[in-house]
Amino acid sequence: MKAKEFKGIIPPLQTAFTEDGEIHEKGVRAMVRFTLPHVGAFYPVGTYGSGPLMSIDERKKALEIILDETAGKAPVIAHVGCADTKSAIELAKHAKKAGARAVGAISPYYSPNLPDDFLFGYFNDIMQAVNETEFPVFVYNNGHYSQNAVSPAVLKRLAKSGLRGCKDSSFDLVNYYYFRDAVAEYPDFNLIIGTEAIFVPAFETGARGCVCGIGNIFPEIMRKMYDEFMAGNVKASLETQDLILRIRSVIKQWPTLSILHAILEMRGVDAGFPRRPYLQCPPEMKARIRGQLRELRVI
Repeated sequence: MKAKEFKGIIPPLQTAFTEDGEIHEKGVRAMVRFTLPHVGAFYPVGTYGSGPLMSIDERKKALEIILDETAGKAPVIAHVGCADTKSAIELAKHAKKAGARAVGAISPYYSPNLPDDFLFGYFNDIMQAVNETEFPVFVYNNGHYSQNAVSPAVLKRLAKSGLRGCKDSSFDLVNYYYFRDAVAEYPDFNLIIGTEAIFVPAFETGARGCVCGIGNIFPEIMRKMYDEFMAGNVKASLETQDLILRIRSVIKQWPTLSILHAILEMRGVDAGFPRRPYLQCPPEMKARIRGQLRELRVI
């Protein structure tokens, strides 16, 4: 599957855990089934998927469950980013063998402010291990979590080396423009926006895919905005964008991962527990969230 073919709403699928911290397979499958009718692809085992909170073997297991449940109905970009290159390559090779259609990787974390040559080497090593036209590697640019933002110059250098995808989670529309310009000579490059917060302006400048946390809890609203925009009804998509931003204000009152688990429970989805150090939302926070979402008429 070519990089450009990943489009639409792409939830960074959460991972369900039991109360004692084991992978809750039934819950993982429930979340896939809940989102599947509305999405174009999945991006699991990353930030929202608690990938950095799991062992290498657990990450492989979570991905295998997701691949089994999707059963080819939606392609999967498996997140494989790690603090070290060797582990990232191991996960990338496993994802390819297991049936993922692409991999994505955040910059190495816990080693802040790495020089550009180091970042290029990390991503290029992953590419050399698994990258091919029908199995692309995506850079996941999230300087907030990795403390190693990818510059437009590094992205351009990687594109020249064969990279054909990037998920930009800088939350910066200007940065998205710089990235777009950096890869402009590669028309088959897929520059995906990594947040629903600037969905409409990013799509107006050429994005066709959105990795969006709200896609986990309200995939139908995200799909509505996507369909409105693609049908040329920008006014309607902006109105839905406004609703999405109001939902975002609700989910940012507490660590987002914990709130998303609580909202899925409100929607009748067995999302299990977040993995520690994330804790469940306290009852008073759940009550507040429920009331605010009812005011928005989304539950």
